[in-house]
Amino acid sequence: MSSYHIPVLLKKSIEGLNINPNGIYVDVTFGGGGYSNEILSNLTDGQLFAFDQDKDAEKNLIENKNLTFIRGNFKYIKNYLKFYNITKVDGIVADLGVSSHQFDSPERGFSFRHDAKLDMRMNNGLKLSAADVLNQYTEKQLLFIFKNYGEIKNYYKLTKTIINKRIHEKFDKIEHFKETIKLCTPERYRHKYLAKVFQALRIEINAELDVLKILLQDANSLLNDKGRLVVITYHSLEDRLVKNYIKSGKFYGEVEKDFYGNILAPLKAINRKIIVASESEISQNNRARSAKLRIAEKILRSSI
Repeated sequence: MSSYHIPVLLKKSIEGLNINPNGIYVDVTFGGGGYSNEILSNLTDGQLFAFDQDKDAEKNLIENKNLTFIRGNFKYIKNYLKFYNITKVDGIVADLGVSSHQFDSPERGFSFRHDAKLDMRMNNGLKLSAADVLNQYTEKQLLFIFKNYGEIKNYYKLTKTIINKRIHEKFDKIEHFKETIKLCTPERYRHKYLAKVFQALRIEINAELDVLKILLQDANSLLNDKGRLVVITYHSLEDRLVKNYIKSGKFYGEVEKDFYGNILAPLKAINRKIIVASESEISQNNRARSAKLRIAEKILRSSI
């Protein structure tokens, strides 16, 4: 198994796709190719379209006549598939968040365990980096990010600390940033606090929640009747969006119901109870500890 990225909940994810050997499938987060390779092993004449915006992921490609790799962000999934004359698919899998490779590559700036430039771009071609956000965003923008994307309790103190420091010295390196916010960081929960701060910056830079919303809505229109959507999330913000959309076809607000009180939603949950990694898997891959798997199926049009 590739050390680039160890796929989490692989067996249950592939089972969740309920693969038709002649079907059309999409892996929107190719990464180390773990999910894609498993899907391909279940195909005969079927097709797999694999997406990844990170150029490093291309190093993991294998020769396979059933595979089409697309170097791009999955928020453009419908446009890319349309180029290949694909308007309907039988399954979509998404392993959200940061790959092991990205975390373990200090120069990418995703991990606070290394001193490197404040980067955090999943696509190296993006103009905005973590340093740009810290140095250029207004106080109002930073307050929003740390409150909503990091769910940080002392977001006001954190923002004020950053604003006051950058007047005299711009942010560039991780250790300098960590030292700056040291007084905001609870010693007892240092690791958890820094994880939230870095998560907030990463979500903003890569527009992760907006991209996820687009994917969920596009999956609704792309999936064939009884087609499957398989999504693995790693924090509550992502999981909440997935859960709400599967339940109601909405991200927020009250659900809509028909005359008989049935919820009007385009998808139905296959797993009523969320699927998490076993202790055995977590012991082999610590990053699996926060993974949550949700599986949904496109409702037959005639039954809506």
